[in-house]
Amino acid sequence: MSEVTQFHNLSHIFISLIGATLLLAIYFNIRKRFKKILEEDESQTRVDKGLLNLGFAMLVWVCSGIWELVGGYYAFDDGFIFQVGVNLFSIVNNLFLLLALSYFYHAPSFISNNKKNVNFIIAIIVLVTLATLLISQFVGNFIIYGTKIVAIPDLLLSGFICFLLLVSLFKTFSHHGLKIVAILSVVIVGLMFISQLPAVFVSLNDDFFYSLIRIIAKSSLISLFLLLATTWVIQLANTPDVHEMRIRFLDWSQISLTIPSKKIIKQPIDFGSKTTQYKNLLKLAIRRKYGSGDDQSILVNAAGEIKNQTYLSRIIENINQILNLDGENKLDRRDLFTFLGESKYRLRILPEQIEIDEALLHEFVKNSENSAYSAICNSL
Repeated sequence: MSEVTQFHNLSHIFISLIGATLLLAIYFNIRKRFKKILEEDESQTRVDKGLLNLGFAMLVWVCSGIWELVGGYYAFDDGFIFQVGVNLFSIVNNLFLLLALSYFYHAPSFISNNKKNVNFIIAIIVLVTLATLLISQFVGNFIIYGTKIVAIPDLLLSGFICFLLLVSLFKTFSHHGLKIVAILSVVIVGLMFISQLPAVFVSLNDDFFYSLIRIIAKSSLISLFLLLATTWVIQLANTPDVHEMRIRFLDWSQISLTIPSKKIIKQPIDFGSKTTQYKNLLKLAIRRKYGSGDDQSILVNAAGEIKNQTYLSRIIENINQILNLDGENKLDRRDLFTFLGESKYRLRILPEQIEIDEALLHEFVKNSENSAYSAICNSL
């Protein structure tokens, strides 16, 4: 084992161990400080679980580094068993990263809180694992045209996970106004993928260069995860207590909103000509206040009562604009709406904290083509 490789493995182990320890420490701190908010609804987006999986992914890196260190020390790092171990550790790491990304609010929509698609991708990861084992068994450490066949499935999977990670980090940091960090995250994830190429293409055998890239990429990625965890802590700290929130529907397009932690005290809001946003908010309020079970939520997709999540975002944007909210007082979509999975959303405000003018309620139900509202009105 060369001194460069030994230095890389030791650095890899300790950097990953420190990163895992810090992420898990933040996870336990979040669980302790924000337990009430996190368990407000069992189906709510759980940033704590995202952190937990990121911590486990870092621990897999630690195990992978130890495996490479042991392989080099006992001189079996040229065998196919060693290569299989490296690929399997990489696949398990990708699995934990995928599970973490499924809790990212700004991850691609096909995995963000979408258990069906996440399970499908996990099935693909299992197939990749089986393919790696089979190739190792029948092909071994065979090289053709300078390419290690056994490492190809893992590289393809890693490329896909890197793409998901790149999109998720870029959108998350952009949303929080950290544009430079968002751009930097693209570079770092790109370096992560590049650092894996020598495992497949034997011509890329510059140990010093690629070891340096791996150390820079992994330490930088851990720093991004820690920054991400910090933004999540700030976000949870600024999430309004559900018991302090009140909303009153006064007349068409007019509401009164109270969220003391955001310095909103009985603020009148007139949606004016933006009646679509007002009607969608009223629909959510009626279902939350008078519905039971699944009737408290609304399906938000092309086949649902609300056609797109953009309509929910516009409600928040209109409120922020009307009340001139900015900085820490600016409302986020998660402050008013709870995601229940399977494209279902409901108003986060408690039923007893919602007031709807009786004449407004009956007029809305009368003009509604949805029989669910008629049933709610008849039950009053």
